[in-house]
Amino acid sequence: MSHFLIVCGGTGGHLAPGISIGEALLERGHSCKLLISRKAVDAKLIEKYPGLAFLKAPGRAFSGGLLSLPKSIFALMQGFFFARRLIRSEQPDLILAFGGFLSFGIVLAARLNGVPVALHEANCVPGKSIRYLRRLAHRIYLPEGVSLKGVGLKVVRNFGYPVRKDVVHILKADAYQALEIEVHHKLLVVLGGSQGAAALNQWARDNFAALACKGITLYCVTGLDKGAAERLCEKAKDGVEVYGYFVPFTKQMGELVSAADLIISRAGAGSIAEITRCRAPSLLIPYPFAADDHQQANAAIHEKHGACVVLPQTDLHRLRDEVETLIFNDWLLSQFKLNMTKLDQENEVDLIARDLEGLIHGPSESDSAQKEVSA
Repeated sequence: MSHFLIVCGGTGGHLAPGISIGEALLERGHSCKLLISRKAVDAKLIEKYPGLAFLKAPGRAFSGGLLSLPKSIFALMQGFFFARRLIRSEQPDLILAFGGFLSFGIVLAARLNGVPVALHEANCVPGKSIRYLRRLAHRIYLPEGVSLKGVGLKVVRNFGYPVRKDVVHILKADAYQALEIEVHHKLLVVLGGSQGAAALNQWARDNFAALACKGITLYCVTGLDKGAAERLCEKAKDGVEVYGYFVPFTKQMGELVSAADLIISRAGAGSIAEITRCRAPSLLIPYPFAADDHQQANAAIHEKHGACVVLPQTDLHRLRDEVETLIFNDWLLSQFKLNMTKLDQENEVDLIARDLEGLIHGPSESDSAQKEVSA
């Protein structure tokens, strides 16, 4: 049995895959502890996973320019010394980091203490932390077709996003029942990522009445700090009551995505992976201020595979027409689902877990995992 530290806090896009790998390692007989941030979104998401051990770590995102540089340096040092104490007490066999501000201190401390490090990048454009830490890693997991300058082929594994095991496709009727919602015709789901998206929330409110008139039920996940839960009601042309559900957060992502006839979503790698796993047709609106415009790159790849439509945020005035055109086009929606089925063929969680074991116990398991994914 080996002991792992998984650094995965800060955003849902980091925490969700960390949870999936943590669960897989436990099932394989190992122990692990997941380092998360002190953000509310982390605390909310982990409530569903009492079987995993979580530890809140200090840290803050590097933003704000020169004025915030002293605070960022202090946070980095604080995280480093926290990590040194943690590594000495936990004695991990390997540390897996998913990027973000929590990764710096723990990866630096790990290398100084001789602990092997693996990094995971979910986006098609690697983030700053992955780029800066790449030379300290024994293994880096990247999306298919993505590479990192200065990193040898022996270090990289092109494995996909490890989706949580509870995010699975289920029948719409079962999803409606689990969510406790009424849907008489079509269901449009609006997702803004783990932080929520103010622009998409406002669009949903502004357009609910018009959508309801055409029989489109709306379910919008607004974000934890963007208002309380509420249910609106309008009547469709046929007189049926149509509801608009606005909720700050959901622990039922698999059920919600499975229920949707169409999803409007940001284009984070995690959102796209879960949408793909649940075979949900989507209209992606990349966050225009994402670092290195990585959401646009993610969305472009998904659209290239014939699995979605991409619309820039500057064209939100066209969004309702796009929604009404897509959501009633059953043939096109079925094509999206078929193409997503082709994309979602590998068990990425198992591949990564086996590869991590290989990094600790020798090359045989690691090499076999790479051979299988390349076959």
